[in-house]
Formats: sequence, C-alpha cells, structure tokens
Amino acid sequence: MGAKVSRTDFEWSPTEEPHATRRKEILEKHPEIKKLYGPDKNFKWIVVITTILQLGSLFFINDLKWSTVIILAYCFGGVVNHSLMLAIHEIAHNMGFGPKYPMYNKLLGMFANLPIGLPFSVTFKHYHLEHHRYQGDEKLDTDIPTYVEAKLFNSTFGKFIWVLLQPFFYALRPMFVYPKNPTALEIISVVIQLAFNYWVYLYLGTKVITYMLAGSLMAMGLHPVAGHFISEHYMFHKGYETYSYYGPLNFITFNVGYHNEHHDFPFVPGSKLPQVKKIAPEFYDNLPQHHSWTSVLYDFIMDPSIGPYARIKRKHKGLKF
Repeated sequence: MGAKVSRTDFEWSPTEEPHATRRKEILEKHPEIKKLYGPDKNFKWIVVITTILQLGSLFFINDLKWSTVIILAYCFGGVVNHSLMLAIHEIAHNMGFGPKYPMYNKLLGMFANLPIGLPFSVTFKHYHLEHHRYQGDEKLDTDIPTYVEAKLFNSTFGKFIWVLLQPFFYALRPMFVYPKNPTALEIISVVIQLAFNYWVYLYLGTKVITYMLAGSLMAMGLHPVAGHFISEHYMFHKGYETYSYYGPLNFITFNVGYHNEHHDFPFVPGSKLPQVKKIAPEFYDNLPQHHSWTSVLYDFIMDPSIGPYARIKRKHKGLKF
C-alpha cells in the first residue's frame, strides 16, 4: 500500500482567499493590466476549428485495432479533449464572446463539449465561478476533496487510485458537497450530448464512442496534461494555496498553468496571462511554482507529506451578494 500520508486534516486558514487582495495591490502599481481585460478575438475560432477537427477524426477510428484505439485515445484524442475542456474553462469566464453575450458563450461551450462525450459545459460554470470567489470555502469550493476522499485515499497506493479516478470525483463531488437544482439549459445540454453520443455509437460504432469517452477520462486522470488539477491548489509549500506552471503544456491548455495570474485576473484571457506576469514580475517570480505536471503527479503520489488533505480550507461564511 505504500507510506501513509502524514497529514490528518486540511490546513485551515482564518484569512480570506489571497487573490482579491493581490489584484488590488497589483492594479495600484500596474493599472495598465486592465487593458488586457476581455476576450481574445481569435479564441472562439480556435475552439471551433479544434472541435471540428476532433469531430472529423472520429470517422477514422472504427477501422483501427482496439489496442491502437486505446493508445490513440490516451496520446491524442484525450489530449485534444482535455484541451477542449480547458477551452470550456475559458468560456466559463465569458472569453468566447464577452460578458454581453452569455448565451453565445454557452452555445460555444456546448459545441466544444460534443467530442468530449461527458456533458459538463453548462454546469461547470455554476461551480467554477464560486471556486474563484470563495476559494477554500468548505462548502462552496467543490474543487477541494471531501473528508471521505482524504481518509480513504491516504497511502501511496490510495493516492495512485485517487488520481486515476479524478474525473469521477470532480463530476460527483459537487452533488454531495453543494447540490444545486439543474437549470433548463443544463438539462438541454445533457440531452444534446447524450443524443450526440447515441448517434456516434449507432452510426460510427463502439470503438469511436470508446475513443471519445475513454480518451476524456484517461486524460483527466493519470496523464501529464491532467497534472494541472493537482498543481493548481494543492499545498506543496506550506501557506501557499495557488501555484503557477510555466512549461510547454500551456500551449495546448490555454495557459491554465498561469494559475496565480488567472486567479488574480480572471477577466484576462489565457492568451494574455503571460503579459500579466511580464508586467508585474515582482508579484510572481518569487512565488513557489511548478516546472513539470508529470513531476507534480509523481510527487503527489509518492511524497507522504502531500495528499488529498494538502489543501488550504476556510470555514463557510455564506454567500455574499
């Protein structure tokens, strides 16, 4: 089973999440960052082209051997689908068409969701924006593992299994921690996605639907590109709750690795986050950072000082309006 994790509880903080304070400090010194606010005009076209190419690739899968399908799903299809998931993350921040056109953003997210196979684009926004506003809140931040997860997966082998099952925990955790009544658009998006999945199964075959779904699930688990799930907020250095990664995988993940910059300035599109760091290096260069998402996964699993408990948490104080 391997070594047990040394932590027996989360790191509880009496302070507010740090990003609003740092954003205020940075803007006082560098108000020009506000010029970066708003969507990147090229982003929506990148999403549309990537989605169309991924949908087109489905027509070449059915004649391949099963072993080739699985390898291709892990090495290519899942990576593209994960990229589209992070495009949906950008869309949740209205980076498709801007905040004046919320329905266009939602429709773009639903379209990008099609090759992923797992209907989440509309629901994701409802929870993700609260993760930003209430980072660490024991109820409202559903990015934080539950006590059940932390207690069950508290060894080297347990953490390995937990990483493999990450997509299921991310999907199911909100329903237990902070359930919300589904909106009409959420229901419609699920129906559209399931209808598309059924069409793929019916007309393209079992291998293709497996390629879609297995690729998405594998690329959210024990996969280099999924390292960002853990690198972003797990406490690798005591007292620090958000970490940036400045490596090459940012190229295919819309710069989600610039995570301190993203939480400080969620109105800046991923393509411009490197400019935030360039404008205000004194606020970012000395923060702990990651250089490899693969190393993050390895350290998380093997280091007994890190595990699901290695998160900074705050007592729930209720919603602010």
